Amino acid sequence: MILGLDPGREKCGLAVVGLDRRLFDRRVVASTAVLQQVDRLLAEFAVSTVVIGDQTTSRLWQRELQQRHPNLRIVPVDERHSSQQARRRYWQLNPPRGLVKLLPVGLRLPPEPFDDIVALILVERYLDGLVDADSPR
Repeated sequence: MILGLDPGREKCGLAVVGLDRRLFDRRVVASTAVLQQVDRLLAEFAVSTVVIGDQTTSRLWQRELQQRHPNLRIVPVDERHSSQQARRRYWQLNPPRGLVKLLPVGLRLPPEPFDDIVALILVERYLDGLVDADSPR
């Protein structure tokens, strides 16, 4: 299992995904509660790797996680454009209703934080990289 972490200053997204890309858990949590949530998810799921976005506060969270879980494999992943991709995915997971569905997808703003979807996308990018690395050339 892989734990995705979209790091942030005020809130972070978490997603637990199997190697088969099955989603087991996703949530947005306050930054102050991230380490406790990670501890809980590591205890609940057989996580082998934490995939973390490589931008905002990433190095801080990597240090914190490594100190707390020295044997945990932590892999930074390029998170450029992941928020835009997650915003589009939000509407796939939560189809718009009423007048909102008349707006083009690019103009729709999710009514709630979607950092958990960013964490999911980071895991998918990581898994895509593994598949590409295993492909014959």
